[in-house]
Amino acid sequence: PCLGQGGHAYLQEWLWWAGLLCMGVGEAANFAAYAFAPATLVTPLGALSVLVSAVLSSTFLNEQLNVHGKIGCILSILGSTVMVIHAPQEEEVSSLESMAEKLKDPGFIVFAACVLVTSLLLIFVAGPRYGQNNVLVYVLVCSAIGSLSVSCVKGLGIALKELFSGKPVLKEPLGWVLLVCLVICISTQINYLNKALDIFNTSVVTPIYYVLFTTAVMMCSAILFKEWQHMVLDNIIGTISGFLTIVSGIFLLHAFRDMPFTPDLLPLFLQQGRADLHASWRSADRHQSCQHQPLLASEDKGSQSTEEEGESM
Repeated sequence: PCLGQGGHAYLQEWLWWAGLLCMGVGEAANFAAYAFAPATLVTPLGALSVLVSAVLSSTFLNEQLNVHGKIGCILSILGSTVMVIHAPQEEEVSSLESMAEKLKDPGFIVFAACVLVTSLLLIFVAGPRYGQNNVLVYVLVCSAIGSLSVSCVKGLGIALKELFSGKPVLKEPLGWVLLVCLVICISTQINYLNKALDIFNTSVVTPIYYVLFTTAVMMCSAILFKEWQHMVLDNIIGTISGFLTIVSGIFLLHAFRDMPFTPDLLPLFLQQGRADLHASWRSADRHQSCQHQPLLASEDKGSQSTEEEGESM
């Protein structure tokens, strides 16, 4: 299929493979972060990658970062700071056995079943009908499957820590099951995210994907690791406020990327104030010019009288 139709023509581009390799390195670092910190904290901080990419694009690719983008960057930093301060604490999971117990929790089983059923309906029912026209179809698939991939990453991180400590993790079937599930989830995410990016504008896909993916991961982590169970009210409010601040920053950074900031975009009352200011400046200039007019007129009269006297003589 051609580009713009949700096909796989991007597989023939070396630049796409180079980007995929760079993303792999970044995801490896992200993988390590999930092993040592709550997913509710790690996932929203992924907004900083969007911020860094915007700054690097402005620096090296000569892309214009307008006023909306700069405000969005500032909001993303502020929201990330608030989330770090009010980060939740997940229940301690130190072994694959405890991870298996959490995966058997009825709440997580219901959540995983809903995610799988919803994803299948979106892929096989909604995708062929609405995938070319509605950006939410493929982005919802990526976000839903992504929440499960984060759970797999957490489990594999625990398995790697046990492996480095000398435990016989390779004999545990749960580690291999999590690895297979992770490969399937990531492959599905990459496939449908590229479909969405191939059909729709990046400035539309990126903020929607970030919001939906982060929301799904926070829900999955809250159910699986009970991250929100022991949080006090101020930390809950702080976490939600920080997340919404990041969302606002990402929206400003992408939604108004190509919109130049001109005085016509100011609110009406500011435009009125600006017009009044210009009017006052013009009146002051006219008043100042009127003050000089008598002097110029007297000089003209004096010169005219001198000329008349000369003619009479």
